[in-house]
Amino acid sequence: MGVVNVTPDSFFDGGRYSDPAQAAAHARRLIDEGADIVDVGGESTRPGSRPVALDEERRRVLPVVESLRDCGVPVSVDTQKPELMLEAVAAGATMINDISGLRAPGVLAAMAGTHAAVCFMHMRGEPQTMQEDPRYGDVVGEVRAFLAERIDAAERAGVVRERIAVDPGFGFGKAYEHNLALLRALGEFAALGVPVLVGLSRKSMLGRITGRDEGERIFASVAAALIAVQNGAHIVRVHDVAATRDALAVWNAVGKQGVPPRAP
Repeated sequence: MGVVNVTPDSFFDGGRYSDPAQAAAHARRLIDEGADIVDVGGESTRPGSRPVALDEERRRVLPVVESLRDCGVPVSVDTQKPELMLEAVAAGATMINDISGLRAPGVLAAMAGTHAAVCFMHMRGEPQTMQEDPRYGDVVGEVRAFLAERIDAAERAGVVRERIAVDPGFGFGKAYEHNLALLRALGEFAALGVPVLVGLSRKSMLGRITGRDEGERIFASVAAALIAVQNGAHIVRVHDVAATRDALAVWNAVGKQGVPPRAP
């Protein structure tokens, strides 16, 4: 899954693709590099970020989604706003990726009336404050229980299991030790019976490990993506598609699983 941020303030590439035309061109470059899905977001959710008004997020996201209708791969939209979710699906998006776990009233019932996939992410708190001393008794158990509950709620609302993915939410209300524990235990999330999406690309935990800033974390990001797949992740959300795809191709070849197929 290639990251397409249509934002001025995302932690790694904020401002690079804030124009919808630039963002769409970037998405097509990621597809050329081997992205099987592109994830379009119009609101930064980095620690300390501020919410974006619906009209502004709509202005950023919808033109990109519309321009990617013929891109040949599924288009995901990263948003917390129920109105934009449905508008994005109408514009051509085939997946909604929500950091808040699609908990807004009525949103699951509304999504059940579409054919779009949904990804539930776990987040403790809100982006503005989520990294202020997050605490857990058992981070793996608590995150797993939350995601299991969201799967159950989605199915009760009419969203079939085949349309559901989950994301443990690395860096979203998690301290360094929590992130490492979740990465080690990804198999427990895979056991929920739905695809597991992991987003570790360029994140601060990799900076803590390597001592490098966001612009120098490509090697750490590729290593983290490979470990995530080895531990049970089905989808890795990355900024560096070509490098990540090459690493996974080598891993697959050595494991005699074949090179990952390109999207049709």
